[in-house]
Amino acid sequence: MLMPKKMKYRKQQRGKRRGIASRGNDFAFGKYAIKAMSAGWVSARSIESARRAMTRYVKKGGQIWIRIFPNKPVTLTSAEVPMGSGKGAVDHFVAVVRPGLILFEMDGIDYATAKEAMRLAEYKIPVKTKFISKEEE
Repeated sequence: MLMPKKMKYRKQQRGKRRGIASRGNDFAFGKYAIKAMSAGWVSARSIESARRAMTRYVKKGGQIWIRIFPNKPVTLTSAEVPMGSGKGAVDHFVAVVRPGLILFEMDGIDYATAKEAMRLAEYKIPVKTKFISKEEE
């Protein structure tokens, strides 16, 4: 599972989910990609399950790049804890995703295989996404 090796602060505030992606919104490695169409948090588990789905479908062909990293800690308090007992322990890590951000890239396989592999990965991700390719642009 993806998580940061070291952090300056152990716990973070939740923040806002506004605006569109100004960085990471264009191709950097491959010919095919999944682009986010809505904002949200993508957990490390979701990223890993999407990666597995794509890798299993393409078997040994092609290469996959993960363009997002879960560097935001999410804390949870256990059930029935009274108010005023502080912030809970870090439970998991998420990647903050804004519309327009490229999540995964792929290369080395044909269009139809890439589209199907990315479709399987899109089911695992909790934000609206779209398959894009360099040929279409």
